[in-house]
Amino acid sequence: MPNQTQAEQMRAGGGFIAALDQSGGSTPKALKLYGIEEDAYSSEAEMFDLIHQMRARIIKSPAFTGDKVIGAILFEMTMDRDIDGTPTATYLWENRKVVPFLKVDKGLADTTDGVKLMKPMPDLDALLEKAVSKGIFGTKMRSVVDAANPTGIAANIAQQFEIGHQILGHGLVPIIEPEVTISIPDKAEAEEIVLAEILKGLDTVADDRQVMLKLSLPTVANHYAPLVDHPRVMRVVALSGGYARDEANAMLARNRGIIASFSRALTEGLSAQQSDTDFDKVLAETIAATHAASVAG
Repeated sequence: MPNQTQAEQMRAGGGFIAALDQSGGSTPKALKLYGIEEDAYSSEAEMFDLIHQMRARIIKSPAFTGDKVIGAILFEMTMDRDIDGTPTATYLWENRKVVPFLKVDKGLADTTDGVKLMKPMPDLDALLEKAVSKGIFGTKMRSVVDAANPTGIAANIAQQFEIGHQILGHGLVPIIEPEVTISIPDKAEAEEIVLAEILKGLDTVADDRQVMLKLSLPTVANHYAPLVDHPRVMRVVALSGGYARDEANAMLARNRGIIASFSRALTEGLSAQQSDTDFDKVLAETIAATHAASVAG
C-alpha cells in the first residue's frame, strides 16, 4: 500500500507536482531551452548526463521543497541515478520532502479514431517492481485526445484504467493522463466525453483505492469538479499543454481544487549559463507563481 505520509501530502498538500520526466524524444528540446545546443554532446549517454545535471540542479535548489512542490515525476533513467550519492527518489523524499513519481509509458501509438493510445508496455510489471524497490509512490502515463470522437476517447480512457489497475496491484498510485490537445477546435466537446468516460472508469476502482488524474486545463472552468470531489480520486492535477506559464497559471487559478503539474512551464527562463544565484532566483519565482495558482483554485 502507498506510504500514508506521502498519500496525505498528495491529498491535502498545498502546492503542485513538478514534471521532470522528459524522455528520449523531448530531451534535446528541453536541453536547448536550457541553453545547451545539440553540438554540446556527441552521444545519447552524454545527453542524458546533461539532462540529469539539469534536473539535479533544480531538485537541489533552495525553493524546491515540499512546502510548495509536493511531488515530482521522474523519467526512469533519473530514478536509476543518484544525486550526491543518494538515489534520486530517496533524495527527493528524505532531503526535500517531495513525493516521487515515475513516468512509465513508452510513448504514443499512431492516431486512431482521433486519439493516440499508449504503446504496449510488455515490461511494465518488472518496471513497477523496480519502482517499489526504489521508494516510488506513484506513476504517470500519457495518452492523447485530438478530437471529440466518442469511440476513440472511450478506448483511450479504458486503456488508461486497465493499466491503472495493473499499477494499483503493485501498491502504487497511478496518475491517469488522457491529454486533450489544447489547439483542437472541438476541445470543449472532447472534454465532455473525457469527463463521462473517466467517471465510468472510476466505477471500476475499489472503494479502498484511489487514483490521480492529470488533465489539460479545461475550456470551461471547473468542468472537472465532479472528479475533484470523487472519493476514488486522490488529486486532480493539470498539465500546461503548451499554454505559456502565465496563461496556464491564470487558467489554473479558476479551477477549484486542481493543482499544477507543469514541465516546460516550470523550466521556462532557466539556463545552464546562469549563476546559481540567478538560477535559484528564477526557479523560486516560478515555483512561487505556480504554487499560488495551485492553491488559489
